[in-house]
Parts: sequence; structure tokens; C-alpha cells
Amino acid sequence: MTVITTTDLTKQYRSETAVNGLDLEIQDGEVYGFLGPNGAGKSTTISMLMDYVRPTAGTARILGCDPRDDVVEIHQRVGILPDRFSVYERLTGRRHLNYVIDSKNASDTPEELLARVGLSDAIDRQAGTYSNGMQQRLGVAMALVGSPDLLILDEPFTGLDPHGARTIRNIVYEENDRGAAVFFSSHVLGQVELVCDRIGILDDGNLIAEGRIDDLREQVAVESSLRFMLDHVPSGLDETLRAQDGVVKVTEDGNQVVVVTRGSNARWPVIQTIENTAVSVVSFTIHEPSIEDVFIAHTTGRVESERSV
Repeated sequence: MTVITTTDLTKQYRSETAVNGLDLEIQDGEVYGFLGPNGAGKSTTISMLMDYVRPTAGTARILGCDPRDDVVEIHQRVGILPDRFSVYERLTGRRHLNYVIDSKNASDTPEELLARVGLSDAIDRQAGTYSNGMQQRLGVAMALVGSPDLLILDEPFTGLDPHGARTIRNIVYEENDRGAAVFFSSHVLGQVELVCDRIGILDDGNLIAEGRIDDLREQVAVESSLRFMLDHVPSGLDETLRAQDGVVKVTEDGNQVVVVTRGSNARWPVIQTIENTAVSVVSFTIHEPSIEDVFIAHTTGRVESERSV
């Protein structure tokens, strides 16, 4: 079953196209990361899914419902952390949670929800005294009310320290294990790689790439490094390796040889070349391109890698 489907979803603001012909299909039980630079159209897409703004063209379905006609049912079944979430400064964390619990007629307790996001000690403090990261975690707790079938989180890692980011990651794992689908936008790329089943990259309103992380690595020629520790380095090995297709760079440091390749198809010939020489391989590691490398390659159309080897 699909939990989110969009067909040719488009939003224009006069001469500016914020989202352009977006086709998405997110499956039940999936954790989907929606990536893109600031201004790419991620938050506009989420706003259309939740009927905060109306599309210029195209359609969307959430849990089989139409955001325009079934807005009450959608808000009952979806937990949402909206873009630029803000608190009511004079209300406590407890009262924020009670408001959402009452509106959904849910059986959750503020104590349980705030414990999950690490805010038990602040439950009766006014939310206006919370730090930005604490306010963000309060918003996530509000999204969890009613054990939603779908969580939509817009930039959930913004403003969080490493401990807070780990808390949100664990919540994503727990909610997904419970059976919820999770759709979240982010530009904090390191967090995305840890939790997502699939990723879509949005740039200038267009979905320019989509797939599992390994699929996205294959779609662009990002660099990997193969690091060999040998019992000795035979003469001429570096020239032999440099002559192979896909090899970008070869460096030697004592008995260590590092080969930078572009494209996964270049790796196996390098490994075979090393194995076919009269040397013993003491150790071998592959350093895959990070999600940052993949993101840059997709959004700029060129390969950039700051990985030192």
C-alpha cells in the first residue's frame, strides 16, 4: 500500500515554480528521506500534502485520502512536524501535549511522550524558556500523539546537538518498527544516511534522483578509495594501477597503497591486479563515497570529493 502518492504535483508563485511536476510513491512501512538545498521545494511539497497550501496543478493522496476533501481524517492519522515549528511561549510542554491529545482523542500521556524526546525534566516549564533544540523535540513529541500511521517531519534535525539528533533517529527507528511510515525532509545529510530506506533529491523544484543510497552512488561517478596494506610494494605497481579504467589516483606510503576509483565497476579490476601480484595483502578496506558526495554530485552535475587519502 502507498502512503503518499503525488502525480505531476506543481506549485507556482507568479513567475516562480516552487515544485515542478513532482511524482512520488512512498510505500507503507518505508522511511523516505526528502533531500535538497534550502529553497528546493521540500517544505512546499509537505505543505501541499497537508493542505496548508493548494497545488497549482497535479494531485496528491495521503493514506488513500485526498488532502482537500479528507483533511480531518488525514490530520487524525498523520503526525506532522511542520517547517519553522514554533511554540506558544506561555504554555508548558505538558499543555502543548494535552492540546494535541485532546484534539485527536488519544490515550497518550504528556509524561510518556516527553520522556521519549528527553524532556521529562521540562514538562512543566513554559515552552518559551526552551532552547531551539528543546522546542524542536517538543514538536516531535506532538507529532507522535495517537500513534500515527504516517510521520511527516520537516527538517527534524535542525538545531539539535548530537544527543538530540540521536534521540530523533531512535524515534524514527521505533516508529518504523511499530509499523509507521516516515517521510522527512532534511539537509542534514549525515543523519539521512543512517535512517532512510530510500532517498529522493529535490533541486530547484525538480526531483532529480531517487533510490536507495547505493543506487544513488551508482547513478553518479563519485569517488571511492581502496586502501591496501601489503607485505611489500612491488616495483611498477603504481603505474599498472594508474593505467586501469576508472582509476583516478594512486598513492604509496611505505607498504600502504591507496587507489581512488570513480565508479564501482573500477574496483574489482584493481583488487584483481593487487591479488595477481606476488604480494600478500595484510589488510584491505574500502571507503565508500558519503551521502554528502552523492548529494553534491547530483545537485551540481559535477563530482566533488573532499575525502583525503
